[in-house]
Amino acid sequence: MRNDRPYVETIREWAVTAPGRQALVSVAGSGANAPVERVTYGELDRDAATLAGWLRERGPVGQRVLVLQSCPRLFAVSVLACLYAGAVAVPVAVPGASRYQADRVLGVARDTSAGVVLTDIATAPDVSVLLARHGYDRISCLAVESVPDGGGLYTPVSDAEQPALVQYTSGSAREPRGVVMTHGNLLAAQHPAVRVLGTRTGDRIGGWLPIHHGMGLFGQLLHPLWLAGTCVLVSPGLFDRRPAAWLEAVSAHRLRVSAAPGWAYDLCVRRVGDRELAGLDLSGWESAVSVPGPVRPEVQRAFADRFAPAGFRPDAFRTCYGPAEVPVLVSGFGPGAGAAAHRAVDVAALERRELRDPVPGRPARTLADCGPPVGVELRIVDPVSREVVPDGRCGEIWLRGPAVAHGYWNRPRETSETFEARTADGAHGFLRTGDLGALSGGRLYVTGRLEDAVVLAGRRLSAGDLERSVRQVSDLIGAGAAFGVGAEREHVVVVLELRGRNHYDVDLPALVGAVRAHLAAEFQLTPGAVVLVRSGTIRRTAVGTVRRGELRRLMLGGELKAVHQQMGREVRELIGAGDA
Repeated sequence: MRNDRPYVETIREWAVTAPGRQALVSVAGSGANAPVERVTYGELDRDAATLAGWLRERGPVGQRVLVLQSCPRLFAVSVLACLYAGAVAVPVAVPGASRYQADRVLGVARDTSAGVVLTDIATAPDVSVLLARHGYDRISCLAVESVPDGGGLYTPVSDAEQPALVQYTSGSAREPRGVVMTHGNLLAAQHPAVRVLGTRTGDRIGGWLPIHHGMGLFGQLLHPLWLAGTCVLVSPGLFDRRPAAWLEAVSAHRLRVSAAPGWAYDLCVRRVGDRELAGLDLSGWESAVSVPGPVRPEVQRAFADRFAPAGFRPDAFRTCYGPAEVPVLVSGFGPGAGAAAHRAVDVAALERRELRDPVPGRPARTLADCGPPVGVELRIVDPVSREVVPDGRCGEIWLRGPAVAHGYWNRPRETSETFEARTADGAHGFLRTGDLGALSGGRLYVTGRLEDAVVLAGRRLSAGDLERSVRQVSDLIGAGAAFGVGAEREHVVVVLELRGRNHYDVDLPALVGAVRAHLAAEFQLTPGAVVLVRSGTIRRTAVGTVRRGELRRLMLGGELKAVHQQMGREVRELIGAGDA
């Protein structure tokens, strides 16, 4: 499909030419009698235009509008209304009872100087009280259902560089960073998604990812609307309670494309029972995408084996790469491009930033093949010297292209450092993603995060590798987080959740000893601390990424509550001394 008109003009055309076509299906439960809400393109366009008229009466073009909606229909109406009115939509999670999310709403309101909050009748009172209590009573808080009928408004966007959305990253709640996506970015992102996901006009695309963030927003809402497709959105809470509900929605609504984090595929393998499996038909699922990073090859194999009786095909997996600063994705294999070439590499060589074939008897790691770059110029750069490294060498992933965001909202210094990077040979205008990877044979292999790497005596260890490996020690260990502390010398800290509630009959010192022995055998590593905590202590982003930085801050501030811990003197001295 080729369409170079502004994004919002395309949506308006579908509303005119096919007003009765289903734009959105919201699934709030599972089973044959589950409540389902259906919205057509005509209805979506009418409600968005009415709300856009209200926005323009109360603010200028370019005003920032916070969108706090738990209802998918109202969320879609609110985002489109901002685009129609020339306002800047700022999606944020509904705070609920979460203090972290409440702090995040306040931080975003402050950072954007928002003039309006769009919410719903159930949420508006609590949001109004939250804002007023913290001195933001000047912000208009509107329950979208209460907007009176009007003639509506649609302002064509003539400037592709005009901001359309500000997408806040999953960092600190009090100091959030908003990535500015322009109307041009939204349009430029659609074509690479078509090439990699094989999407086409009228497709049914959806899943349970939160629609206020990342792939849920761009991949499961905005992309199918651009295709005149149908967004099928499952409540994230429903998936949390019953993972099979996601696969049932894929089956019942014949989704061609659906995405989730790698851990969600693993969870389905372990928690979807035989009776639930018997009722599934996954034969129409042609693109099973993993976000924010590629699903591990061993999880792919387990998922494909488990759900083969339901018609799932292994070649449906789409191993691709897409950082938060680009809508949807920047690399991957399209349909018919052949199987991904997942690659086993020697761990010791990987620590030296090289991709080398495994050595018998030595630890190996399998890297997911994320495919060739699509729609961007991608380079692998040494983060210190800024030299572009050759094929087979690891470095930081740098990107340049029309889909890459323009910078952070109201942060010129950070924008210059992150979005206007220059290589040693003088090429400029690159985004520094903070992700580590390598190109080999034109294919991208992501190896970790720059900020998650732990440096010990010149060795760069992946926090993700440490966390995955330690979980093999015992079934008592759940989620884990590994990070480094210390300035002159970095000490590795491993925080591990204990499964279950009652740990009185568990030999906790022996469990910690087993963890330490495992790290010594597998990584030749002596941790500075091993901390056992209760289930639910380790916080994650909306798509399940561990907030290592937040855990590090809690531990150094003495706020991390341990069930049991073994901690070296050097690490103990850092606690309470700040971010040493």
